[in-house]
Amino acid sequence: MFPADFINDLRDSLGAERADRMVAALSAEPEVSVRVNPFKLSLKALRGHFGPLAGDPVPWAPDEAFYLTERPSFTLDSLFHAGAYYVQEASSMYVGSLFERAKAALAEASDFASGQGPAFRASGLRVLDLCAAPGGKTTQLLSHLDADALLVANEIVPARATVLAENVARWGCSNVAITSSDPAAFGALRGFFDVAVVDAPCSGEGMFRKDERAVAEWSRDNVRLCAARQRRILADAWLALASGGFLIYSTCTFNRFEDEENVDWICRELGAECLDQRHFYPGEDRGEGFFAALLRKSGDGLQVSGNGVRTQNGCETSQRHPVAGKQRFSAQMKPLNGYKIVEAHSVAMLKQLSGSLAAVLPQLEKALRVIASGTAVATRKGRDLVPEADYALAVERVPLEGLQYEIVEVSREDALKFLSKEALVLPDASRGYLLLTCEGLGLGFVKNLGNRTNSLLPNSRRIRKQV
Repeated sequence: MFPADFINDLRDSLGAERADRMVAALSAEPEVSVRVNPFKLSLKALRGHFGPLAGDPVPWAPDEAFYLTERPSFTLDSLFHAGAYYVQEASSMYVGSLFERAKAALAEASDFASGQGPAFRASGLRVLDLCAAPGGKTTQLLSHLDADALLVANEIVPARATVLAENVARWGCSNVAITSSDPAAFGALRGFFDVAVVDAPCSGEGMFRKDERAVAEWSRDNVRLCAARQRRILADAWLALASGGFLIYSTCTFNRFEDEENVDWICRELGAECLDQRHFYPGEDRGEGFFAALLRKSGDGLQVSGNGVRTQNGCETSQRHPVAGKQRFSAQMKPLNGYKIVEAHSVAMLKQLSGSLAAVLPQLEKALRVIASGTAVATRKGRDLVPEADYALAVERVPLEGLQYEIVEVSREDALKFLSKEALVLPDASRGYLLLTCEGLGLGFVKNLGNRTNSLLPNSRRIRKQV
């Protein structure tokens, strides 16, 4: 089933017994795990939503995620479309734990406290998710950020960037910009980010259980090609990371060429200190397989780092489940006193932006191809304001003068009708624009004409599965 070279390489790195156990696990059914949107729902409420399907907590993300005992139809779940949770591969959630460590280190650093450090800005923490689609890590990072922080999520492939923007919109935060730029473009933003997450394109060994194409395309040559491409991406983005800032580097693969050897290269050639690295292996960890490392930047380019190698491969290597204590994070966004409604220059659209994003958006637009920013609130059509679909999904909705709508709670059945763009009649509701909610969470807008409603749901978000 799997390439012989892959199995041989695995045995060389893990030993025959561990490698064979992992190969056997790759032939089993994949785990299913979900992560809560803490701005919209509590973890307890999400467990109640799934009832008997809710299983064990994810060990490295116990405060935000759990496994499901079987895979339900997420497509037919209105809470999924409302952005109450994200279906994410469990081992990749380790990024959240590393991100919390980076945040804590920045907060405790003496230069941070004195106002001289990379993260001490009036606009708050600045974070880059460089290879962000489809959005699992982006939405997790947003869950760990306050509203005065800024997140830039980038995806170079346009079609994947569109998917990323849709998933971020469901999460409902207004402090994020979606970009679709080559990593080289980020060099213009020298020292701009405090934390950069690079989940680099890889040979996809961790996708073998889910994607037969990953198995068919695997070869040792492709592994080395991916390792070289990862180094180019990292080198391109390195200047955008502030000195003393943190890099979280990850792949969904197992081999040392794309993982430990690239971490060594970052430390040696770019200038960094590795603080942690670890693998997740099917058969040993409940996930598809993952590698992640946390590094602190000490240099500004292709040069030998001044820091010594602290352990083998320049890193302190985590043991099994190194986050023994629960990783706590804030689930409350700060008040919206810094938010602004701005009119986009290219179309007659009004957007809701956090103050941190509004302050730097012109700079981002000059350096990068920004395809979405903040939350689209409404579009001007003549004298009227037509509400945008993303505004319905927002965690907080800043009132906009001239935009009138009524909030109407609908049943799960009617919610699915709306999401399928079926005819929906709401005779007891006021005429005009209605914000439909289900279980208290916004789904989208309709215009009620009395005998019928016109849906404002974009066709790209329409459920096409039989309801």
